[in-house]
Amino acid sequence: MSRSDALAAAAAHFDRGDFARDLARRVAIRTESQDPASGPALHSYLADEIGPSLAVLGFEFRLHANPEPAFGPFLIATRHESDDLPTVFMYGHGDVIRGQDKSWTRGQGPWVLAADGERLYGRGTADNKGQHSINIAALAQALAARGGRLGFNVKVLVETGEETGSPGLAAICAREREALQADALIASDGPRLTRHRPTLFLGTRGVANFDLSLELRKGAHHSGNWGGLLRNPGTVLANAIACLVDGRGRILVPALRPPPIPANVRAALAGVEFGGEPGDPAIDRDWGEPGLTPSERVIAWNTLEVLAYRTGNPDYPINAIPANAKAMMHMRYVVGTDVSRLREVVKAHLAAHGFGDIEVGEVVTMAATRLDPDNAWVRFAQASIERTTGAPPVLLPNLGGSLPNDVFADILGLPTVWVPHSYPACAQHAPDEHLLAPVAREALQIMTGLWWDLGEQAATLPRRSAH
Repeated sequence: MSRSDALAAAAAHFDRGDFARDLARRVAIRTESQDPASGPALHSYLADEIGPSLAVLGFEFRLHANPEPAFGPFLIATRHESDDLPTVFMYGHGDVIRGQDKSWTRGQGPWVLAADGERLYGRGTADNKGQHSINIAALAQALAARGGRLGFNVKVLVETGEETGSPGLAAICAREREALQADALIASDGPRLTRHRPTLFLGTRGVANFDLSLELRKGAHHSGNWGGLLRNPGTVLANAIACLVDGRGRILVPALRPPPIPANVRAALAGVEFGGEPGDPAIDRDWGEPGLTPSERVIAWNTLEVLAYRTGNPDYPINAIPANAKAMMHMRYVVGTDVSRLREVVKAHLAAHGFGDIEVGEVVTMAATRLDPDNAWVRFAQASIERTTGAPPVLLPNLGGSLPNDVFADILGLPTVWVPHSYPACAQHAPDEHLLAPVAREALQIMTGLWWDLGEQAATLPRRSAH
């Protein structure tokens, strides 16, 4: 069979309903990792659904208990053809956010795959069951088209705790580092830039969450009797935040600002536009770091946000000066930003501006990652997708959001190439989550073509390890 035959077979697999039947079985398994009672469903998803689906394709698989016992297991599967061939690492997560059963207005609820026009409704269709199902189905198409031989090796890791912060993922990858050796990660999660534009992203911005709090006294005091005599913690904290980030969103703490945007990152973002799709909010053009394009602000720069702010009782305000105030702060940051001393840096900056009595809470972080856009695996994936679709994909050096990509980039040392199969308005994490059928069909062809090209070009791709 030829490459075009393989793409046609992938399209036929979708058109016959075979893909939907596989996805329907997976959606029906209630893998809500936030529910403490979900353990049997999480285990079943790996042991009874994904493992056997991979075994049919020649994989050997094992389930591994989570190093953090309260959370769900991991599946590691391997298909090995030759020590002389490159090895691709695939990742997915089988857990989903809570179903929110009573809030669905379309389809047949979260646990039944239901088609309505071009939408396939069901919990996990976009995040992440539909996406890893596309990649597995595409492997099957490429394997059949190439006569039962891929031309490369594959290792698969599926976790069941991504929606609760991927507990145990770093530990399992560190423990199984030898077993998980590979040459590159090719995986799928998150949305395309738009439904019509296939997209690659090469990492993620990091996240740092911390609280600011100020308690000045016990209890509130009448503002008529004490106003003008007592410091108001709400006012003080608001001004303290304003010395960290200004009124147009520009970060004012030098140590929290990123290094200059690399030339190849800036070049990759040239012409990339965010927003403009139905349901998207209007972009505030004058918000954020001056001198940057909107795409550079959300992909290649740091942002410091106030997620929540509380002083007094907003629901039932009284004429009194409150005793305390608290703000929940949230920073998205890019590669090159040192967050190892973030708490100390913020405390010193506040103190230097007269706010030394504000308490800075412990910082919870997820690391930033970004593969060099000139990496050979990136160029390979770009060329393959363009060959399939007739147009180059959007290349995002990293997502504006976050995934546990640092585990794969830093612990396993892998070049990381992500090919998302969803779109921004998929209602991920909300009622009425859905996968777009035209996007899924195209994605099945894109991934079949990518696996075909990998088998054809295996000898030309860089190797990182012996397998």
